[in-house]
Amino acid sequence: MTLPLLLSFAGVCFLLAILPGPDSFLVLRYSIGGLKPGIAAAMGVAIGGLFWAVLVAVGLAALVEQSATAYRIIKILGGLYLLYLGVRAFMARRKNKIEGEPMKPVAASALSAFGAGILSCALNPKVGLFYLAVVPQFLTVVTFAGAMTLGMVEVCVAAIVMGLFSVAASKAVDMLRRPKVTDWLDRISAGILAALGIGTVASSIQ
Repeated sequence: MTLPLLLSFAGVCFLLAILPGPDSFLVLRYSIGGLKPGIAAAMGVAIGGLFWAVLVAVGLAALVEQSATAYRIIKILGGLYLLYLGVRAFMARRKNKIEGEPMKPVAASALSAFGAGILSCALNPKVGLFYLAVVPQFLTVVTFAGAMTLGMVEVCVAAIVMGLFSVAASKAVDMLRRPKVTDWLDRISAGILAALGIGTVASSIQ
């Protein structure tokens, strides 16, 4: 596997990472609560990609591609998880309001944010389809070592892009220091996660 080939694959991964999607909104959701959980969510999203790399490496991802039922189940699970994250955020905001606390982003531990990032990526079948569509273009023969090498490249690219996105989002909130702004960002990001979850589930059961 040559360096130019790895750089070409990294470029494709970069294009995938900068496209808005459930993972980027999830990172934004946690970044509003602070830099530490935001970075943790970003790293979780990046590492979650290894789940699909392993599936491709052992040949199981082909089963997901060929089985509409398997794809639909994974898609529904991912949608329900996103919906859960959005509803939980709304419930936390409602609790803060009832208790008379100032409106602020929902706090989260780095561990929970990291776990949420991993699950969000692992339950996103589009990441698996990305591996299925792109990896064969860069490997003449799909081997475990080759697929995992490309998987690590994708993890590194995703970690850098999502990490920078998290830092930018966290710093922007810190610089503004306006409760109404953070409140609206928190509300919008939670709403987007819930909407993405509902849309994913709805499209899967049609």
